[in-house]
Amino acid sequence: MVLGHSLLCDGRMWEDVAPRLAEHYRVINVDFRGHRNSTAPGEFSFDDLAADWLAILDELGIERAALCGLSMGGMTAFRFSLSYPERVAGIIGLDTNGDAETRSNRIKYSIMAAIYRRFGMVNAIRGTTLKLMFAKTTLEQRPELGERFSERVRQHDKQQLSRAIRAVFSRPAYLPQLHSLRCPVLILIGEQDQATPMKWSRRLLRAIPGSAVHVIPRAGHLSAMEQPELVAKEVLEFLPRCQWDGSVKESSTRSAR
Repeated sequence: MVLGHSLLCDGRMWEDVAPRLAEHYRVINVDFRGHRNSTAPGEFSFDDLAADWLAILDELGIERAALCGLSMGGMTAFRFSLSYPERVAGIIGLDTNGDAETRSNRIKYSIMAAIYRRFGMVNAIRGTTLKLMFAKTTLEQRPELGERFSERVRQHDKQQLSRAIRAVFSRPAYLPQLHSLRCPVLILIGEQDQATPMKWSRRLLRAIPGSAVHVIPRAGHLSAMEQPELVAKEVLEFLPRCQWDGSVKESSTRSAR
């Protein structure tokens, strides 16, 4: 299975989830372009990120994989699945979105990105970013997670990460095409996610045949960091449903909990 992290994070976001999954599955944990050790010398799109995943699977000789992505990772999983459906056994999208970014968010996040590109993770944007990424209860009870996140953002190359930010906030809408997906799809959403509220997950539920939405309690946008045990449990319970043999399982059931 392939893991894709959120914007501003890197593969370490899965550090408390991946070992649990690796007890049962082969796990490929990818750093996206512009994050940590993956370079982004030029502008790129989600088509490019999907092509990166395809190249990795080809290099490793993997015919089919389950795709598990949070936010930016989920968007990449959708783009990959639309382009290469025969390579996908199933999709787990965490705190993600199939719509284009709203105009108001593009303006707000563009201002924050410009400040970051010039000055780095300064206090002027750090507080707002933490509130977007973590649940209020997490910031109150586990402030070390916010510190860990902030320090890792500081480790990215600002110019290259800015290209990733532009790719995310200029993305097209995938929602109108998602009805064509025929693999099992699970959507997980943090109960207190401010960056991608529940309404976007419900739009995915309505758009994707046979999909399901499950809520991760006491979590915000970075649910894999905040509630790794619950996320790993949900993913492991879902994976046996995936189409590892390439067969198509028609389903009309949908659920949300």
